[in-house]
Amino acid sequence: MTAATDTPTVRTEENDGILVITIDRPEARNAVDGATARALAAAVDRLESRDDLMVGIICGAGGVFSAGMDLKAFAAGDTPIIEGRGFAGITRGGTRTPLIAAVEGYALGGGTEMALACDMIVAARDATFGQTEVHYGIVPPEGGMVRLPERIPRNIALELLLTGDPLPAERAERFGLVNHLTEPGHAVQRALELATGIAHNAPLAVAAVKRVVNERRAFSDQDAFVEQDRVVAPVLASHDAREGARAFIERRPPHWQGR
Repeated sequence: MTAATDTPTVRTEENDGILVITIDRPEARNAVDGATARALAAAVDRLESRDDLMVGIICGAGGVFSAGMDLKAFAAGDTPIIEGRGFAGITRGGTRTPLIAAVEGYALGGGTEMALACDMIVAARDATFGQTEVHYGIVPPEGGMVRLPERIPRNIALELLLTGDPLPAERAERFGLVNHLTEPGHAVQRALELATGIAHNAPLAVAAVKRVVNERRAFSDQDAFVEQDRVVAPVLASHDAREGARAFIERRPPHWQGR
C-alpha cells in the first residue's frame, strides 16, 4: 500500500485501485466527531473524483470499527452530521463507487449505520453490530430504520431496533447482512481481497451494476428494465465492452480504459 493524505483522525491508503479509509480515534473507540466526519467526507470525495480508484474500504483503527457518534463532542455542540451527506459524511450521500465496510470489534449506533451505508460488509467473527438508540430515548435516523429492514428480515430488524439488543457478526452473516466472516484481525485483508476482485473489472460495467441495483427499488418491474437499459446502453457500446470480447478471444487479460 502507498500512503495518501492523512488527517489527525482519518488515515487513507491506496492499493491497486482501492482506497482504504481508516477512522483513527482508537482512544474514543473511533466515535465520530465533526472533524472526523469532515475528514471522512473528504476521503469519499477523493474516491469519487478519481477514475483510477475503483473500490473504497472503510474500517477502524485499534480493533474497533466505530462506537458511533462522539456524544461528548455532540453535547459540546460539535455535530458529526454533514448537510446533504448525513452522519460521518456518508450515510445519506450515496456513492457511484462500491464501498466495503471492514468491521472489527464494535459497530454500534452510527457505526452500524455507517456499515449499512456501504454496499458490502466483511466482519470478524467476534464483531458486534447494534442499534442501541432506544436505550437512550432516541432512534437511529441515519439508516438504521431505513436500511436494516432491507438487508435482513423485517421482523428481525424490528426486534433489534425495538430492543436495542446487539447483533453478533455470526448471526448477522446468517441473515445475509455480512458477506464474509473472518478470524479476528483479518477483516481488512478479506475486504482487500473482495475489493481486488471488483477492481480488476471494467470500470463502466462496475458503476452501471451498482447504479441499476441501487435504483431498482424506485421502479416497477417494467420501469426498472427501461431504466436499466438506459444506464447499460453506453456500457454495451463502450471501448471496454469490445476490449473484453477481444481479450476473451485472444486469451489475454483485458486492458480497461473506462470508456
